[in-house]
Amino acid sequence: MDSKIIIAAFLSFVPVLLLLGATEAHVEYGAYNISCPNAEAIVFQEMTQILATSPDLAGSLLRLHYVDCFVRGCEASILLNSTAGNTAEKDADMNKDVRGYDVIDRIKTKLEEACPGIVSCADIIALAARDSIRLSNGPNIPIGTGRRDGNGSSAADVPLNLPSANASIAQLISFFAKYNLTAKDLVVLSGAHTIGKAHCYSFSDRLYNYNGSGNSDPRLDASYKTLLSQECSPNDMTSLVPLDANNATAFDLGYYSGLTQMKGLLTSDAALLDDASTNSYVLRQANSTSPNEFFADFATSFMIMGKIGALTHSKGEIRRQCSAINPPSPSPSPSPSPPPPPNNSAEKKNAFSSFFSVGVVLSYLLLQYY
Repeated sequence: MDSKIIIAAFLSFVPVLLLLGATEAHVEYGAYNISCPNAEAIVFQEMTQILATSPDLAGSLLRLHYVDCFVRGCEASILLNSTAGNTAEKDADMNKDVRGYDVIDRIKTKLEEACPGIVSCADIIALAARDSIRLSNGPNIPIGTGRRDGNGSSAADVPLNLPSANASIAQLISFFAKYNLTAKDLVVLSGAHTIGKAHCYSFSDRLYNYNGSGNSDPRLDASYKTLLSQECSPNDMTSLVPLDANNATAFDLGYYSGLTQMKGLLTSDAALLDDASTNSYVLRQANSTSPNEFFADFATSFMIMGKIGALTHSKGEIRRQCSAINPPSPSPSPSPSPPPPPNNSAEKKNAFSSFFSVGVVLSYLLLQYY
């Protein structure tokens, strides 16, 4: 009898469940499976073509995702152009060497042709970064989609939310902790520096005036320092140097090996040796014969980072053009007064009554025959 009562009670509640609204959406796997089923395939196809001719952009697109997520969240604020009354994130001093905007625009154009107004610019950034890893011989990471685009961007937010290339390990750990990312997430995500390049000015002080001493950073390998000095003059503002001294085109363990050889390019790279937990991870990966642990760890941290501040459901918008927020919708033209609306409340009441009646009948039958 107890089981009959439980089932009957549930069936009586079914009509109420049917009338409840949908709950708020979240970043989820396969968000475009119905609305734009080829979305991820289109991104991957474009990325394959782009990196075949410009492999250096793989690292740039990873960085684009990182700087987007850490400032205001993963909602494509990094893509917005400055306006007459506002300097946007992309024009902040710390972001002046960020690249990859044209790649996102190219992919957005393709997606708009296939599924107009469906795929957000924020998701394009995330998918392009994911595919950059895969196409650089790294892991194929399953990531959630369904992000929406924000409607603001300010250069003033950038220095408050991004650590500099000269940050100490304490500063780095503190910055990551603001986003509930651990020291392990820090050292794992820093492994993204196994691909890509950096401008000379981002580490020039390590070659010519470390800590204002007029000398080079003693933590730099002597032969590596000589090589970098040949590549970068003291005032070089344009040249690019690989972040991974061993192999900057493959997503592998070369970055960690380079750190143990005193060949970390940025001060923030070398800083990973200054903390016991991050140092331990660096040494373990540098001495590993398989990238499997790093790949698994990176996938986990990458997915966590990709959810920071993500906008979903009715929050934000789907931009038509990634570099600008959508213009306001035009006001509707005046029209004759419509006829009085039907009594929707009565209809809803009748619909609820019908659903409720069904539940009651089913409950009665169950109690009689179960």
